[in-house]
Amino acid sequence: MSSRQVFDVPPVTVRVTEYMLYKKQCRCGCVTAATPPAGVADAPVSYGPNLQAFVAYLLVFQHVPVHRAAMLIADLTGARPSTGFVHGILRRCAHALGEVMTLVKTLVTGATVAGFDETTLRCGPAGRKKYVLSASTELCTLFFLGGRDLGSFTEFGVLPGFTGVAVHDRYSVYDNRAFAGVGGHQICCAHILRDLQDAAEVYPGQHWPEQASRALRALIVGWHQALDGGQARVPADVTGPLVSQFRHAVRVGLSQVPSVPGANAKQLPGRSLLECLRDRQDDLFRFCSDTRVWPTNNISERDLRPLKTQQKISGRLQSTDVTRDRLTIRGYISTAAKHRVDIITALRDAMTRNPWTPPIPAPT
Repeated sequence: MSSRQVFDVPPVTVRVTEYMLYKKQCRCGCVTAATPPAGVADAPVSYGPNLQAFVAYLLVFQHVPVHRAAMLIADLTGARPSTGFVHGILRRCAHALGEVMTLVKTLVTGATVAGFDETTLRCGPAGRKKYVLSASTELCTLFFLGGRDLGSFTEFGVLPGFTGVAVHDRYSVYDNRAFAGVGGHQICCAHILRDLQDAAEVYPGQHWPEQASRALRALIVGWHQALDGGQARVPADVTGPLVSQFRHAVRVGLSQVPSVPGANAKQLPGRSLLECLRDRQDDLFRFCSDTRVWPTNNISERDLRPLKTQQKISGRLQSTDVTRDRLTIRGYISTAAKHRVDIITALRDAMTRNPWTPPIPAPT
């Protein structure tokens, strides 16, 4: 005896449901008119929340351009929404998420650890670019469209009230006095490892870049092992020898890459990196003393990566307002996915004006 299993899906066709709304006049002359059922638009013809969620999913999660999304929906379902309707879903969905994303911002601001990152985005008039700023935790994602300046970081509204540990690259704005309430910094070790790789290529005959990289990678492995073992910190017998090796490599590097005198003098490649590694070791090794702190900012980089995919497909996003709507929706579905919520379901809930809401953690 043998069996064969075939997995398939039934043909998808749009289904039209017509609601007859009667108007009656009683003997006293009072006229009573029926109202549309919940979720039915007050218009002769409309598209339902399932199709609206499908549109939002294609545009924001799968990065399908507006015209192609309209074509895809027509080919798959038989419904023929206009490109204006498809494009308008971005604004409609984003407006339904205002309260949810306000809560997400509150959760990120109150987090023990959060990652912060930024990336360029071609947006608005040709020849100009903006920056997408991100704030991420293991359960929440938040985006902001602005510049790579103190004003934009402040307007984003997370760092001014953030008191946890901020994981980020070496960009100086994160250390600004305006964010003095930040409880601590963790410099992203993935960025440091890339910088050390660059230094190894610039100085192929010197050993300090490889020694520093080897020690840092071993410390990250130790962090993973301690975290998996439920330990609050990486054991001292692991960190001690490795931190010592790292510090020795930095001292050697400083001796081999001398400082160029002068307040505004251009330094040799790797010199500013070495000075950072010498002066900010508490911010580099914070993850060793607290396993709640991530050694890298990979979570934030993963959250930002789809936006670069969108840019590669679209080239330039012409409207800053619509781009902000995209970022709102992207933050919502990223947060939902981190909570293992089905994205289509979360979008459908948003289109019915009852968006999924992340749970508020119990106080510790």
